[in-house]
Amino acid sequence: MSTVIDTAPYTRFHRRLALACSGGPLLDGYILSIVGVALIGMKPELGLSAGEISLIGAAALVGMFVGGAVFGVLTDKVGREVMYTADLLVMIGCSVASFWATDVWLVVALRFVLGMAVAADYPIATSLLAEWLPTKHRGRLLGKQIVAWYAGSVLAYVVGYAFLRLGGDGSWRWMLASSALLCVFFLVVRRGSPESPLWLAQNGRGAQAVEMVRRHLGREVTVEELTATEQDAGGGMRALFAPEYRRRTLFCGLFFLCQVAPLFAMLTFGPQILGAFGMPGGTAMNTLGTGLISLVFLVGCYPALRAIDSHGRRPTIIWSFALMIVPLAFLGLWPTAPALLALLALCGYAFLCGGPNVLDWTYPNELFPTRIRATAVGFATSVSRIGAAVGTYLLPLSLSGLGIGPTMLIAAGLTAAGLLVCVLWAEETKGAGLQLAAQATRSRPWEAGARESVAATALR
Repeated sequence: MSTVIDTAPYTRFHRRLALACSGGPLLDGYILSIVGVALIGMKPELGLSAGEISLIGAAALVGMFVGGAVFGVLTDKVGREVMYTADLLVMIGCSVASFWATDVWLVVALRFVLGMAVAADYPIATSLLAEWLPTKHRGRLLGKQIVAWYAGSVLAYVVGYAFLRLGGDGSWRWMLASSALLCVFFLVVRRGSPESPLWLAQNGRGAQAVEMVRRHLGREVTVEELTATEQDAGGGMRALFAPEYRRRTLFCGLFFLCQVAPLFAMLTFGPQILGAFGMPGGTAMNTLGTGLISLVFLVGCYPALRAIDSHGRRPTIIWSFALMIVPLAFLGLWPTAPALLALLALCGYAFLCGGPNVLDWTYPNELFPTRIRATAVGFATSVSRIGAAVGTYLLPLSLSGLGIGPTMLIAAGLTAAGLLVCVLWAEETKGAGLQLAAQATRSRPWEAGARESVAATALR
């Protein structure tokens, strides 16, 4: 097995690539969160019903389901670099067009296309980043992509609050169009980003792969070294459900789904949730409260980033899911809790989400080989967005029909299902080179000696 990429020193090249790849997650967090604030002014101006509000909130997530499934496969076929900037151009067009939207169905259509473009970026950018990173820094930098997501979400609530204060409820068009500026920034940052050498070597472009490694890492490598331990997994979505990868495919999709179904609903309709607990001060205060929760989501990622490298991926995700159930169950059992206590409980949930958050894209990038890596990331994203879309669509209906208590208990039940998935299927990839981690023949981490075997193999 080639250790040239796995053992390469961490350089300015890796830092710039990580920043460039963070554009998709940051834009996702911004685009999905800003609509929650924009709906405050959009509702009276467009005369939206509860069903139409739910539809607008879920449209981007449905688009992500389609985009993840389609563009993950396409990225494995045509390369990571080919679509690296095209998706940003689509986001710019849809963001600007949102400013002139006068009909609910046009807003829904634009949000759907935005979701497709954002989902396309996940398999493109995260697989490209994973295939360039040294083992020592892989978990941390892949995990930091979700930090960018929450940074985008926090920024959305800050911008939304500023627009509400300066322009009132009618400023919702400017809120939706503002994401175009972020897209332009990342278009500039992404100029000159290289193709993945592992993908090039796997697709008959070995000489180019060798040159890429020489130019960006300053090391010599052969094509044989780059492909020596890669398993021929075939290609396309069908390969994900081959016997050797079926369990991993289900694990990555299901834990992601159980995590984001309540999470996205809370971020999209955070002001309404806090209002249900009696948060005073009107829409501006509710918006600030949701922004605070988003900030805590971001802060909670940092101890989790340390934990996945010090304690391992498996224990981190299991304990995180177990503890996440507590504040949701607390709010479900005490639906009349004071607003401040409810805010603190939701902040506790947000902090504990750090474990699965930093593993959302780390796990599918580590558990699958180069030939189907982007397909796996796209599939996991698509499955998660089914839950996110359903949760986002149903949450306002649940708040009005069932009340805040049962709604929180449903969220706790979904989180408990995620815990069960992790206990049964989570693997340990800490300390393993990327190609070793992706081998389907590795022992399961909870079998005797498996963890030590992985670490010893990675050191050879």
